[in-house]
This record gives sequence, C-alpha cells and structure tokens, in this order.
Amino acid sequence: MRLSPTLFTAAALAALTSTAFAQSQAPLKVGLMLPSTGTFAALGDMIERGFKLYVEEQGGKLGGREIQYFKVDDESEPSKATDNVNKLIKRDNVDVIVGTVHSGVALAMARAAKDSGTLLIVPNAGADAITGPQCAPNIFRSSFSNWQPGYATGVVAAGKGYKRAMTITWNYAAGNETVKGFTEAFEKGGGKVIKDLSLPFPGVEFQPLLTAIAAEKPDVVFAFFAGGGAVKFVKDYDAAGLKRSIPLVGSGFLTDGTLEAQGASAQGLITSLHYGDEINTPRNTAFRNKFAVTYKTNPDVYAMQGYDAAQMLAAGLTAVKGDTSKKDALYAAMNKAQVDSPRGKFTLSPQRNPTQDFYVREVKGNYNVVTGVAVKALADPGRGCKP
Repeated sequence: MRLSPTLFTAAALAALTSTAFAQSQAPLKVGLMLPSTGTFAALGDMIERGFKLYVEEQGGKLGGREIQYFKVDDESEPSKATDNVNKLIKRDNVDVIVGTVHSGVALAMARAAKDSGTLLIVPNAGADAITGPQCAPNIFRSSFSNWQPGYATGVVAAGKGYKRAMTITWNYAAGNETVKGFTEAFEKGGGKVIKDLSLPFPGVEFQPLLTAIAAEKPDVVFAFFAGGGAVKFVKDYDAAGLKRSIPLVGSGFLTDGTLEAQGASAQGLITSLHYGDEINTPRNTAFRNKFAVTYKTNPDVYAMQGYDAAQMLAAGLTAVKGDTSKKDALYAAMNKAQVDSPRGKFTLSPQRNPTQDFYVREVKGNYNVVTGVAVKALADPGRGCKP
C-alpha cells in the first residue's frame, strides 16, 4: 500500500521527532582528552575532577541527558595530538571534547574540531590562536588566553615601579605568548624587558639561565612555568640566592597546585591569575567546600576551569533541551551565557574566550591569597579571529 503525500509527510515528521527525542534521551558522549601522565598529569586530574563535580551537582545529567565519559591520555605530546583526538572523534563518536592543558596539543585538537564540527571546550590551554586565527563557532574556552595572565602580571610589575625586567619560560606556545602579554603591559607601563630567556619544554636545567639572571641584575624577573617544572624552578631560584636580591613574579600557574612541593621557596611570591584561594564569595566558598568534601583535597585553578567547562556546556544543553543536533542554538546559548563561576561571574568575548577579572595574589602558607585586582574584566583581543 502506498501512503498519500499527507500521510507520508506526517510519518516522516513523526520519525524525525522520534529520532530527536531518542537522541535527547541517549547519554551525551563527553570525550576527556587530558594528560594523565607526565609533567601535567596532576593538572589534568584536577580538570577532570572539577568537570565531574559540576555534573554530579546536577544529578549526573546536563540538559536532561546522562553523561558517558571517554578518556584519552594526551601525553602532553603535540606530535600525537591529531591521532589521539581522532580516537574520540572517529572511534568513539563523542558529542563534545574537553581538553587540554598543553597549548601545542590543544592547537592540534582545535584544528581537528574545526574540520569535523565537533564541539570543543578548552579547560586550560591558553594558545592565543585557539580564540584567534583558529577560532570557530564550535570552539570555546573556559580558562584564559596566554596573553591574559601575562598582560595582567605586566600591569602588576609596572605598578610596583620596576623598570628593567627579564623573562624566563619554556620555549613553546604557552610560554612565548604569556611573555608577549607581560612585555606588552610592562612596557606600556614604562618598563623595559631587557632579555628573554627560555629552554625547551619540558626541560628543567635552569642553572645556566639563573646564572644569566644573576649577571644582568634586573629589577624583576617574570616567569612562566607550571606543574613539576614550576616546582623545580621556584626552588632553584631560591637556592641560587636570587629570591633575596631580585623579585620574582609570574603568571599564577607558577604557584598554583604546586605550593606544598615548593615549600618555603614560594613564600611571598606575587602572581596574577583569574582565580585565587580566598575569593570571599558564597559561590567560591560553596565550590571549595564541596570539592574538598568530595575529593579530600583543595581545588585549584585547574579544577575551577574544569568545573566551568561543565557549566558552559550545561548552559547550551539546557537551551536546546539536550538536542545537540541544534548546533547553532547550542553555540549561541553558550556564547551569551553569564557563567556563575567560583572566580566571579564572567561572560565570553565574541571569540568565545572568558572576559574576566585578573587578581593579584601573594603566597602565604599553602594558599595563593588574593590581595587585590590587577585588571578588571580583561578581554583577550582575539587578534586574527573572524567571528
């Protein structure tokens, strides 16, 4: 029997509605591509914990859909990044990818996400190109651009009256772009960067560079390191006697998640970041208490960024009632959301990067204590992005 055109149309619509309903009820496939080995393993673990904490607070669902996790260790290795991310895109057919820490890896992930149309939320890696020349409607960031914390720290250093600065970092995207941000703000504030020092990632042979710092005697040193490398650098800087004679400042990753291992060497260090341990708001207090009870440890900036990645995803999914086929509406809702973050409420720039306050922090004991605001509502310029 042949269906009439009217009956055929009705049947087709019913089938489409049934498919959409089934999709909205199926588990949402979330691919976590984070480091679980190497220098950044602890950072990846905190991001994952933060993301899952928010999901658990929502009863295990976002936009009405249960969450199914797929995990890949990105190994902090850019040369393996494309193959690794394609395990999630092509093998596991995930709906969204959350990752990663290493900027070089994240750049390859962004290319794959842009080519495949897969939603990508970057919960840490600050590579400027991700929300610059490689920007795309399906690529979001819950963290920062590398330029932002560098720029904020440059404002702090210039404000202290320092005139001659040296910088030191790993020679890769995150380090180089953070240094550029610092230099831009520091020199705008009347200072001059007299020398940039670097070493290959993830090297920790700092002694020759520390000798160069001692010889130049700048007014201040700006450093960008994170994870295990940050621990060794801060301890080596102190052991070389430089802490007593040349002030050290850094983007907040220098002392975030590292203080227990850095011990006395970190005390008194000044950094700038979009989060700190003692932001005295009900939202941050609730987040910190819940995280501590759940995981028996204190959250750090990485945990907060993972938590907010889940919040951003939830905003989009709620708007489309879990129907990820409505991509334009999903992305639009994410982009216009005001995120009630533990760091303070923030919105996204047209390039889908947080526009957020950057704080001045001082290490006191095992805490990065917020002592003021370096820059209010700092937006990354998004250079090269065509939204």
